[in-house]
Amino acid sequence: MKGQLSAEMLILIVVVLAVVAVVAYQLMGTAEEASEQIGEQSESILNKAEQFSKAQDGDFCVEDNDCLSDNCIDKVCE
Repeated sequence: MKGQLSAEMLILIVVVLAVVAVVAYQLMGTAEEASEQIGEQSESILNKAEQFSKAQDGDFCVEDNDCLSDNCIDKVCE
């Protein structure tokens, strides 16, 4: 009879779907961990870049956020 599924075929389909679900779950976990690590490394890089781009004590500044100490008085970082 055409169009009928045997019990073996149904079991095979269920097993394949279960394997696909397990693999997808593992990939999602791995992707989440990788995303967290990328976020941490990006934050670290941004912090280091900010430290190098800000003026040191005694350097010229216009606003408080121009200085590493966030303290600009009379156009000089304090």
